[in-house]
Amino acid sequence: MKMTQIITSSLVAAGLAFSSAAMAGKPVKITPDMMDAKITINGKTHTISRNQDNKNTINPAFAKTSRPCPPFCIQPSVLAPGVETIAEVEMIEYLKKMSAGDKSILVVDSRTPDWAAKGTIPGAVNIPWTKLNPAKGADPISIGEIMQDQFNVTESEGLWNFSQAKTLVMFCNGMWCGQSPNNIKNLLKFGYPSHKIKWYRGGMQDWEVLGLSTVKP
Repeated sequence: MKMTQIITSSLVAAGLAFSSAAMAGKPVKITPDMMDAKITINGKTHTISRNQDNKNTINPAFAKTSRPCPPFCIQPSVLAPGVETIAEVEMIEYLKKMSAGDKSILVVDSRTPDWAAKGTIPGAVNIPWTKLNPAKGADPISIGEIMQDQFNVTESEGLWNFSQAKTLVMFCNGMWCGQSPNNIKNLLKFGYPSHKIKWYRGGMQDWEVLGLSTVKP
């Protein structure tokens, strides 16, 4: 009887060990049909994928749950009329379009440089929220230069022409972060078309939670 129990226990333990090992090695896809996405933007090639370690846990920088509000208040799901809120798969699709040669799209990391330096979404450019915020010292001339040089907005006789303006895909640290909302609201005040602004509300918080690839600028 004891021998039978020992054998049974050993088989159960072996089965559990095999099951754990099998689970640890299961692939982590982005979607059922997408293992990864290879992109080349501004001459730099990246592979966007998810962390393959089934036991991986979140980056400690995004583990805090209770940042004081204000300023770290929960953002609404719809930021402004006409501004589309997107998620991770849509973000990756925009990056793939850029990689395929679509120059009408720009992915913008709206965070301050110290945050961006910790890791950002591959293919994004860092335009801190302070650079588009008059309340933080950004003057109309410098804001205009950003719109012309980076967003492809033109100016004629004191009027802005947004007909060729880029579609901006903007993000910051997550649903509790006000930096990309600030950038978006200020651009709307300057007349930037709302349909040419996309907002990744989940930002780096959700990107990191899902174990997606990051790069350091």
